Parts: sequence; structure tokens; C-alpha cells
Amino acid sequence: MSSLNAKIQDVFNEPACENNRGKDAKARKQGCSKPLTPGAAAGGCAFDGAKIVLQPITDVAHLVHAPLACEGNSWDNRGTASSGPTLWRTSFTTDLTELDVMMGQGERKLFKAIREIKEAYAPPAIFVYSTCVTALIGDDIEAVCKRAAEKFDLPVVPINAPGFVGSKNLGNKLAGEALLDHVIGTAEPDDAGPYDINILGEFNLSGEFWLVKPLLDRLGIRVRASIPGDARYLDVASAHRARATMIVCSTALINLARKMEQRWDIPFFEGSFYGITDTSEALRQITRLLVQKGADPEILGRTEALIAEEEAIAWKKLAAYRPRLEGKRVLLNTGGVKSWSVAHALMEIGIEIVGTSVKKSTPEDKERIKKMLKDENHMFESMAPRDLYAMLSQRKADIMLSGGRTQFIALKAMTPWLDINQERHQPYAGYDGMVELVRQIDLAIHNPIWRQVREPPPWECQLATGDEPPSTKSETAIVQGFKKFAGTTADDFGEC
Repeated sequence: MSSLNAKIQDVFNEPACENNRGKDAKARKQGCSKPLTPGAAAGGCAFDGAKIVLQPITDVAHLVHAPLACEGNSWDNRGTASSGPTLWRTSFTTDLTELDVMMGQGERKLFKAIREIKEAYAPPAIFVYSTCVTALIGDDIEAVCKRAAEKFDLPVVPINAPGFVGSKNLGNKLAGEALLDHVIGTAEPDDAGPYDINILGEFNLSGEFWLVKPLLDRLGIRVRASIPGDARYLDVASAHRARATMIVCSTALINLARKMEQRWDIPFFEGSFYGITDTSEALRQITRLLVQKGADPEILGRTEALIAEEEAIAWKKLAAYRPRLEGKRVLLNTGGVKSWSVAHALMEIGIEIVGTSVKKSTPEDKERIKKMLKDENHMFESMAPRDLYAMLSQRKADIMLSGGRTQFIALKAMTPWLDINQERHQPYAGYDGMVELVRQIDLAIHNPIWRQVREPPPWECQLATGDEPPSTKSETAIVQGFKKFAGTTADDFGEC
């Protein structure tokens, strides 16, 4: 636990974060995570965060050393997609029982599970996740993994991020530390070139990175490692030979990008593939960094030509939606990089942002939002469900974009809703992704069901005109008879 505590303190003291640099030494050690409220939903633990970052490495066997519930609650927790191996979607757990805990059989059972996975699946590596129970009883997963790696001649990587140590975001960072300590730099590629890049914090949700990768292929840029979306173990192990890095979600893996720059001189920047302008700027930034690291400057001209061609196609497709969506009001109840990147993408076609959540956004994210929005009051840290409902029911927004947890608030307020988080089924990245996002918004807003559900029911219209529905006349007589029997009159109970 002492090594884990040291790792946590190191992660909190992040010099690449501008906000963290402005703190004193004591405040820096406390990190940015707010303390959890007892009895409230915490939004994911450190183990969950580590699994989110590492599970999309598709050819690795992910073994959870825990009682069964930990693996059940974390399985398939992101809608990521793979272009090849499916081993990552197979659940592996040691399934510890009370008897295993009482008799001290945890480490023995873990070693046996590693051997069974090796013999049955022959993966290129096995990731072993510590959890609350196994950390509390003192199972030394690092020692077991080291012994298993020697015995079976196989990389067995300990992921020391038990849930009780902190939030999901802390787990993201601890997963990045595990990759630095045990994976990245352990394999040397024989095809390294001047146009190799890494993409960090890209999860390939619904396969959306596949809309961006063809653009890079046309420029001759190779993605050495996409961590973690649709990644392979050997690609991640050789990621130290890339020439530049783009971070899509700095909140999760800024520590990984910074330390890779320190160790292997790989410059990085934070960008977004959401929206036309941001996608174009990301391509420009990538090629600029590659040229700085020795690539032929002619790639800059080819990049501008590609951007001009793709932007023209995208704007032509979006022109059909502008008359239908211009002036429509959107409420974004999400966080992180989407709080500004999606907002900026929608504003490009004339959609008004009436609010965006910044709960999981970095200070840099918030500064971008302030520059984009006319009114800073449209930024909110968090909004209670009743406030969301009040805003939507008062028709202050034409549609809400959020995760699945708040969809029923929108539906109760009879307001269109679109999933923008990891559970979504449509890809929204790149030029084609932007067109798809706008198309989905258009379909949601102009769905005829909303006009129907907002109409008053027929019986309310009839009561308002004084015409009593025939079907209720007999019911009225029965009710009046009951009231008379009870010693009351119909007037005591009002019209209904």
C-alpha cells in the first residue's frame, strides 16, 4: 500500500495541469477530486476508472481479482468497438468467496486463474486488477504477477487501483501509470517512421475513430497506438517510438502524455475530433508537431488541401439542415472535453447553447467555454434533476444532449433527447461524424411524436368547453350518489 500511496500522490502532483501548477505544495497533493458524499452515488470508483482505460485494449485478457460482483458491474462499461480481437469482451475473474478470504486462498487462486487463461486463450498479455476486497486482505498481486510472468513467459501486468482509493478519474490516471511502468517501452518496432503518432484518451466509442483514421491514412500518418480505443498490446508496448501525441481527453491521461514526453521526447497537444473546425485544427496540429520532429514540411500543404476538400463536402451536407436547426436551443448535460467540443461543433451551424455542464471539465475546458458562450451563466457545475426538469418543461431548450442517466427527465418533460455519452450507438467524430450528429438532432427535434404528446388529452378539451364526455356521465352519477350517501355534495369536490 505504501507504493500505491506514493503513486497516488505523484498523480495528484501533475505539473502539466495549468491549474495544478498554481497551487501551493499542500493543495497540490490533495488533487482536484472533491470528497465523496456518504450515501450518494459516487459515479464510479478507481477500479472502474482503470478498467475503462484499459479494457479497450482488445487482445489482452483482463482478469479481475475480486468477488464476482466487481467484474459484473464493470464489464463492457464503454461502448467501444474492435476491428479484430474480441478477447477483451470475455469476462475473467477469480470469483473470490468468503471461504477463500477466510482461508487466505486469494493469491493461490489468482495464480491458478492466470495459468488457466494462458493455456486456454494464449493472449499476448494478461492484465490483473486489484479491487477493494483483495487490497484490504493484503493479496500481493504484484508478486503473483511477477512470478506468473516468469513461470509462463508472458507479460502479466498488475493494475493496482482498488476502488476505495478514490474516484474514477484517479483510476484513469493509475491505469496510465501501470502502462508506463509495465507496458510502454517493452517492445521495439522494426517499422518506426517519421509519421507515427499516438492518440491518447480516444475510446473508439461506437467505432467513431474509424471516421478519423482514414483522414490520417490519406496523409500518410500512422497511428502507432490509440490508447485505449481498438488498441493491441504490442502497439501500446511500442508507443514510445511515436513522434507526436494527441490527447483527446486530458482529464484522463494527461499524466501519461507528460511522462512520455519526458522519457522519450514525444511532444503532445490536446485537441478534439468533434466538429468541423476542431477536426481541421487537430489535423493541422498533428502535422505541425511531426514537422517539428523531422517530417517533410510538404505534409503541411497536403493537410490544407485535405481539409479544404473535406470541409467543403461537410458544409454542403450540413446546408440542408441549417434552415431546420438554426436558432434551435440545446442543453448539454455532459462533461469533460465534450462540454466545449460538442458545444463549439453545434454553434458552427447556428444552434444556440443554452447550458453546458462542466462537472468533469478541466480549467482549460472551462476557459474555452467562456470564450465561446456569450453568457457565462450558461455554464453549470451540476444541475439537480428537478432543475433540469423545470428548465425543459418550461421549454427553455428544444433538445437535451446527455447520458442515459438523465434521459427520463427529458422524456418526462416531453422534450427531445439524444445520447451523447459512451452508451450511444452512432459515431460523431470527424467530418462525417459531425454530419451524423446534426442529422440525429434533426430527427429527434422534428419527430412527430413530440407534437402528439404535448397536445392536451381529449377529455381536458371537452371539460374546458363544458361538454362532458359521454363515457363519464355514468361515472359522474355514481360519484354524486356516493357523495350524497357520504353526506357531502358534488360542489365540495370541485368539477373533476
